Amino acid sequence: MWFTRVSIHNPVMATMVMLAFVVLGLFSYQRLSIDQFPDIDIPTVVVQMDYPGASPEIVESEVTKKIEEAVNTVAGIDSIFSRSYEGSSVVIIQFKLDVDGRKAAEDVREKVTLVKPTLRDEVKDARISRFDPTSQPVFNVAILSTDGRRSAQELTTWATQVLQKRLENVRGVGAVSVIGGVQREINIHVRPAAMEAAGVGVDQIVAALRSENQELPLGAIRSKERESVVQLDARMKTPADFGNIIVTRRGGVAIRLGQLADVVDGPQELESLALYNGQRTVLLSVQKSQGENTIAVVDGLRQALTEVEPQLPSGVKTEINRDNSRAIRVSVANVQRTLIEGALLTIGIVFLFLNSWRSTVITGLTLPIALIGTFLFMYVSGFTINTVTLMALSLCVGLLIDDAIVVRENIVRHVQMGKSAHQAALDGTNEIGLAVLATTLSIVAVFLPIGFMGGIVGKFFHEFGITIVAAVLISMFVSFTLDPMLSSVWHDPQAHGVGRARQ
Repeated sequence: MWFTRVSIHNPVMATMVMLAFVVLGLFSYQRLSIDQFPDIDIPTVVVQMDYPGASPEIVESEVTKKIEEAVNTVAGIDSIFSRSYEGSSVVIIQFKLDVDGRKAAEDVREKVTLVKPTLRDEVKDARISRFDPTSQPVFNVAILSTDGRRSAQELTTWATQVLQKRLENVRGVGAVSVIGGVQREINIHVRPAAMEAAGVGVDQIVAALRSENQELPLGAIRSKERESVVQLDARMKTPADFGNIIVTRRGGVAIRLGQLADVVDGPQELESLALYNGQRTVLLSVQKSQGENTIAVVDGLRQALTEVEPQLPSGVKTEINRDNSRAIRVSVANVQRTLIEGALLTIGIVFLFLNSWRSTVITGLTLPIALIGTFLFMYVSGFTINTVTLMALSLCVGLLIDDAIVVRENIVRHVQMGKSAHQAALDGTNEIGLAVLATTLSIVAVFLPIGFMGGIVGKFFHEFGITIVAAVLISMFVSFTLDPMLSSVWHDPQAHGVGRARQ
């Protein structure tokens, strides 16, 4: 083969090509994302619309059917499911697996926007979300009061103003949600007796609060010399200011809110609750951005927690109660250990049967070059280091060295026939080149269809089949270039001795 001839005649160039595989592979390995499973796009879009006070039958006829008819015209739909509940409609659109999930969500959003004017005014705006397996939280941190003196409102204030902002600045973080938090809220508790005596209704109080507590731009005043911006600044500064709001006037006397209601500065109404070992806590749940390295994101979050620890208020501590990187680290570490053990055992068996450390080194070099070179292909293809791709590399360890053993053994046989190392490398490789090529292509023919299987299973095994094919092809290239070149320049005295004895 011509590249074998070029490799033998230009050993420096062949060496540089192999080094390029290794350097680029290591470069790619450092930049590959690490996850437990491949990043799979399952094109499923969910449309949720609320119709307060409506029965399931009304929701079905007034909302659900109209949404189904609108989105049914979107291309690539596989099936549509819907559920109508009291005051709520849920429509689930499943697309074919070859459809891009983001484009499908945009198409559905466009159709729902067109049908919204035909719905009743009481129907709320649609909430359209795309099913994304990576949208699950990867990290949770609980904020606890160690002495029980800190209220949930104080914990929430510190969590939202300090810790949440610090975690959101970590590279790769998509969103940080607060669970079980209680925000500060100004509550107006009306006194019905006082309202009845003053002849004031609740709607008047609501209207007064809306009109008096606001900031509005009122335009500008222009003169020849200057231009001044006019703005209404009527936002309440303190809770006591709410009591001075004038609700109405009776006989020229102003009736203020403080005469009709009690203004209470306290926590908002409890809507969610977070418990950690039975203790009330405020939980920060972190989601990573799509395509980001889970382990790198979690490491950044842990570092952020360490940096913010000196700023913790007295009697407050943080506890990590969810870390998705642990399972990934353990899974990837186990597969990596299996891969290394398999490689060492393979090289040991080769040495045991070839009984030549030169032949073992020459054939064994194929293994790291092919494995590291595969990382370059994975990086270019957008794959990640996960359980599936590492399992593929583990399974093909034995296949990667087969071609090198066959080529090396045939070269040694030609040397024992009395040929020079240079000529033996050429003749030995050319003699069995087609056979080795046929063997490698048969392996490719077995694993390549796995990479293009259909369905959800095919999505998972796409990276598996393609990774094995890439590794096997790289090992064949190394066997036809590096192995003959090393055999021609790095002579085996034992093989030459046998050749001279036969002559």
